[in-house]
Amino acid sequence: MNSYFRRLWRGRADDAPWVRPAFLGLLLATAALYLWNLSASGYANSFYSAAVQAGSQSWKAFFFGSLDAANAITVDKPPAALWPMALSVRLFGLGSWQILVPEVLMGAATVGVLYAAVRRRFGAGAGLLAGAVLALTPVAALMFRFNNPDALLALLMTVAVYCVLRALELDRGAGRWLVWAGTALGFAFLAKTLQAFLILPVLALVYVVCAPGGVARRLGRLGLGGLALLVSAGWWVALVELWPASSRPYVGGSQKNSFLELTFGYNGLGRLNGNETGSVGGGGRGGGPGGGPGGGPGGTVLDLPAGMELPGRPGRAGGGGWGEAGLGRMFNEQVGGQISWLLPAALILLVAGLVVTWRAARTDTARSAFLVWGGSLLLTAGVFSFMAGIFHEYYTVAMAPYLAAVVGMGAAVLWEERTRWSASATLAAAVAVTAGWGFVLLGRTSDWLPWLRWTVLVAGALGALGLLFAGRADRRLGLAAAGLGLAAGLAGPFAYTLTTLAEGHRGSIVTAGPAGMRGPGGMRMPGNGRMLALYGPWPGGQGTGQAPAGGQGTGQAPAGGQGGRGPGGGQGAGGSRGGGPGGLLDGATVGSAARQKLLADADSYTWVAASVGSQNAASYQLATEKPVMAIGGFNGSDPSPTLARFKQYVAEGRIHYFIASGGGFGGGGAGGGSAIGSWVESTFEKVTVDGATFFDLTRKTRKT
Repeated sequence: MNSYFRRLWRGRADDAPWVRPAFLGLLLATAALYLWNLSASGYANSFYSAAVQAGSQSWKAFFFGSLDAANAITVDKPPAALWPMALSVRLFGLGSWQILVPEVLMGAATVGVLYAAVRRRFGAGAGLLAGAVLALTPVAALMFRFNNPDALLALLMTVAVYCVLRALELDRGAGRWLVWAGTALGFAFLAKTLQAFLILPVLALVYVVCAPGGVARRLGRLGLGGLALLVSAGWWVALVELWPASSRPYVGGSQKNSFLELTFGYNGLGRLNGNETGSVGGGGRGGGPGGGPGGGPGGTVLDLPAGMELPGRPGRAGGGGWGEAGLGRMFNEQVGGQISWLLPAALILLVAGLVVTWRAARTDTARSAFLVWGGSLLLTAGVFSFMAGIFHEYYTVAMAPYLAAVVGMGAAVLWEERTRWSASATLAAAVAVTAGWGFVLLGRTSDWLPWLRWTVLVAGALGALGLLFAGRADRRLGLAAAGLGLAAGLAGPFAYTLTTLAEGHRGSIVTAGPAGMRGPGGMRMPGNGRMLALYGPWPGGQGTGQAPAGGQGTGQAPAGGQGGRGPGGGQGAGGSRGGGPGGLLDGATVGSAARQKLLADADSYTWVAASVGSQNAASYQLATEKPVMAIGGFNGSDPSPTLARFKQYVAEGRIHYFIASGGGFGGGGAGGGSAIGSWVESTFEKVTVDGATFFDLTRKTRKT
């Protein structure tokens, strides 16, 4: 045992003594950093946490990714990202750590795989730099502590790149690595559908052009990888599509109960062109806020106060796209602080790395690595920049491993070439540009650590100046200049990461960075502005907006407060915590009286309650650990269940309560939530519990 630990600590015999301890220290530091204050996020995105809870109780819900253990409807993604969390909850019980620790482990694993991929060709120093850049990227620190599918997606995409790079090194045995790469991409598809295939053209093209062996052999091996991808992704899809619809949950996010429709529509081409049927407000046919497709009838489009915007959607709420698309999107006010700190440097280093390796042999693995990592970075950033459909800042975590790899590789190559003036000047330029861009990004939150931006600028300038002469000066002076430049480049993202770790993040729209940049649920707010209840309720329902301190509430009030009038006249619930617009940002906090009411005789019902939209339904389900039906799925816009089916469930005594809420975004549209809500309100007795409105579906009013 002692010899095993000695080997673990020492690593390879030909490594310098510091290499393995430094790598293990990086992994431990990453895990410790991400674990710090983890429980502050509670259940994080309650939409996915409810599905995790359901999967921990029902293997059928586990397989399909159902929102509730009674299998009414699934989440709007395939379920692979839910599986590790559901197994953790099944083993250790329901709680914040049980849900989020698997995500932290995925973050540490991604750093480890990235290190292994970069160090094979560029050395341990490059691998450590790449791993550190990834760990300190603000959006990575956010999403590797959050329960959206992006953590598993980033890990599997990094694994796929690693496997392709291994295949590029070999003539014999390459097929095995391509099979592993295809398997990783297939399971990445089962985490977040077609986003997993964004870098597939880059991987395939670089392998065909740069791999050893004849063309026919390369194409044949690539075919094996493609077959592995098809099998690893297709087995689950085939089972879902072949499973009788009457005995499985409705496919959330689809309009025709089809996972293929969801994949190629709402989660596929719709993300690119904005034609997202059932969406929260993309262009074209996307469901508009309040339920109307594309912001049409039933939709609500509200002008926002000056300086206020939905994340990724400046200027207007509803029906107007998801921010300004174009080359500048990765650097704008919303996205820049999440991912772009070292993006200018990465682009410079990518070009430099390709220039240095351009005259190498066709099969040169260094050039292939620049092509794979750099091509993946450019293609992913390009798609994110120009997509017209739903776009959130946290999507950019997918870019973080590619960016970090390019920075680590490019810095290592230029450092080795530093005796050449062009190399040292390029390295200095990368440091100077990074410091300058960090100065700009930090200036966007000028009241937060105002001294830091000037420190970054001065340290970066000094580091760049020193690197100009790194190839001609004493090695120790060169290392000091490099260290100063590295500190200047990482100071901004490190500070953003620390403030991200210091606070909780809940709801469906989250961002990294200083708290002053955001309102509830990640919504960006002006300094003293007020948050509107942006979306109207279903008839007779509740507004859901909550005012920040000192603001004017327009929907649900803080604990003990009186809810104001939401748009359309809906009365605020006055519950303990608002759910954000239409329940999109987060669900309501459940009081003890409401919880006890739902738990009374709970085992006599299939669902203890039903509510329009997933977030509020999820909150009550997590509070009780009993199934709660989410009418209309995430947005409330899915046609499940129909009014007729809902009436049948009620007649059969399968649902105890209907909980009034903001109705999701689809409360009045195709989802039928408005019709169900109106029927419930006119038919059943109403009672207010902990500020929330319950309708007892077992007790009709006298007028009926």
